[in-house]
Amino acid sequence: MSKFIFVTGGVVSSLGKGLASASIGKMLEARGLKTTVIKCDPYLNVDPGTMNPFQHGEVYVTDDGAETDLDLGHYERFTNGNFTKDNNITAGKIYFSVITKERRGDYLGKTVQIIPHITNEIKSCIKKVAHDQDVDVTIIEIGGTVGDIEGLPFLEAIRQLRWELGESYALNIHVTLLPFIKSAGELKTKPTQHSVGRLREIGIYPDILLCRTEMPVSKDQREKIALFCNVDKEAVFDAVDVKHIYEVPIMFKKQGLDNLILRRLNIKREEKDLVEWTNVVLKRLKHPEHEVKIAVVGKYIALQDAYKSIYEALVHGGIANNCRVNIVKIDSEDLEKTKNLASNFKDIKGILIPGGFGDRGIEGKIKAVQYAREKNIPYFGICLGMQVATIEFGRNVCGLNKANSTEFDKDTKYPVICLQEEQKDVKDMGATMRLGAYPCKLEKKSLSYNAYKKENISERHRHRYELNNSFREKFEKEGLIISGINTQQDLVEIIELKNHPWFVGCQFHPEFKSKPDKAHPLFAAFISAALDCK
Repeated sequence: MSKFIFVTGGVVSSLGKGLASASIGKMLEARGLKTTVIKCDPYLNVDPGTMNPFQHGEVYVTDDGAETDLDLGHYERFTNGNFTKDNNITAGKIYFSVITKERRGDYLGKTVQIIPHITNEIKSCIKKVAHDQDVDVTIIEIGGTVGDIEGLPFLEAIRQLRWELGESYALNIHVTLLPFIKSAGELKTKPTQHSVGRLREIGIYPDILLCRTEMPVSKDQREKIALFCNVDKEAVFDAVDVKHIYEVPIMFKKQGLDNLILRRLNIKREEKDLVEWTNVVLKRLKHPEHEVKIAVVGKYIALQDAYKSIYEALVHGGIANNCRVNIVKIDSEDLEKTKNLASNFKDIKGILIPGGFGDRGIEGKIKAVQYAREKNIPYFGICLGMQVATIEFGRNVCGLNKANSTEFDKDTKYPVICLQEEQKDVKDMGATMRLGAYPCKLEKKSLSYNAYKKENISERHRHRYELNNSFREKFEKEGLIISGINTQQDLVEIIELKNHPWFVGCQFHPEFKSKPDKAHPLFAAFISAALDCK
């Protein structure tokens, strides 16, 4: 039977519950335990697939085609997990399931209520993941902060689970804030006291506190927190701000968090250090031999989390090449207005255009592609980034004046990117794209094959539009290389260019399968090419 760790947060959002959960998973894996991590999101959307990136950040996609919260990206990057749709539980999903059962008559005429029906459904979903994935420890992160109205059913569900399972089978970890008041020159513990107080009011008593802070917590402050929050002194941990997120597991490990968790859960495992993580990942992050500037051209640049997996995968590519990647964020709408592109790309050694939807900023992206192609700067186009590369090639190399995607111009004379046949009658937006893992066969004499070192690959997708096969012959005649094909559906997955140092566009999202200690092959190859750029 799996044991359970419930991770909650208080005072403010963005305290790092996701990173804490991922780091705990990493530490426990190092001790030989099999783990899984679940994100419980209290919002009523069934999944984040239809949510604006400016509001919610990126949508992370799993192999089975689930559109999930971006925290699942942290979980997969830090651990060996390959998670599924069941690892993201939203209030929308819970309520939808309960209402469906009610309409079907499953409750035999009973009055359907938050307790026990909603809370039972939440508990059932959590236990299903633990059972189906056959793990030793299940880590459950509760989204939002303690006190949020929409989060109360989830908190009640984990309160019940802890009571049902018993102390040695479940523990509560609370992430809270210790703000530094500059004028007073000290950390303040009161927000943490109030946050824990709110938890205790609903029957949840934290076993461990992770105190997010700008500086180490003193012995006196630790004793004060322990006294007022009713936890042991040894269970109050610093969660000090770090420069690199991959330092977090090491920070907790040094304080003995993994040992305390194992002791509280009555699990005996041999002591193990995160040697490779320290000697490879952190060493190369902190003391790289090389440095390179990469431009990311997008339209959600204002929000860091909108391209979270892209930025992390670039860092991973840097680690693989013992290189610091300095990311220069460029708003594609700004490129539409500029007359001097060179000034935007000064000292840039690689240009990446990520995925996205809608026509805003598209012409700026097309200008960026043209600049990379004509100036022989390594180019990496992902999803929409491949599509705009196709449009640019059609317009400026093939002479297809005003070639476009039917997403942006339904009446274009040259629809080089078009809607899939099965997508044409789709009206709903949620979970209706080509989603999840699809196979791809690589051309052996290609940049992509050189990166992967194998012919058959599988990558995750999230899109509706495809390269129009009726233009393939024209493109190939003019120097476009079709280097990756989904042979089952005869769909173009990867394009490259002849006579260019490194130009790759892929219809899938390789960033979702990259890890700090195992960079995605295309990101590693892209950074390598950027280092060679003169």
